[in-house]
Amino acid sequence: MRKTRILITSCSLFAVALLTWAQSTRKAGLWEVTSTMTWQQSPMPAGMSANPNSPFGGGSHTNQVCVTQAQIDRYGSLPPQTRGDCQVTNIQKRSDGMTATIACTGRMNATGTVDSTWSDDEHAKSKIHLTGTMQMGPNTKPVEWTVESTSSFKGADCGSVQPAPMPADK
Repeated sequence: MRKTRILITSCSLFAVALLTWAQSTRKAGLWEVTSTMTWQQSPMPAGMSANPNSPFGGGSHTNQVCVTQAQIDRYGSLPPQTRGDCQVTNIQKRSDGMTATIACTGRMNATGTVDSTWSDDEHAKSKIHLTGTMQMGPNTKPVEWTVESTSSFKGADCGSVQPAPMPADK
């Protein structure tokens, strides 16, 4: 259960990272991201409910994310928090947002889409939808979830919030 919780948390962080993905006009600094995860198909056994604060419980979570100028130059904003399990491809940038495809392998095999829009360089909205399967002990369970997020720029100083490391090119 702990490894699955870490995997789901990693996917949630991945969603948060993708939310702040944008064009080079985005601002480096501290961003606040509020994400709401909704399960269409949870790996939890039927009749079993999850703690609302756990990754299986869905609900809203707010995180602060530090975005560096190097990350903006390379990715448009925060690099994907994939821990090597997910790849983002087919990135299509528009004047008001971006779309992309996600493919994850390992304990979770899933594919999905990202659609992010912004009204200005300080506000964004994103929707990420993933479907696939997840290894739960000896069993494979179908999963499907959506993460909808909003983000707002808080200031150029990240304070104690550390930026995510830049992954190496593959």
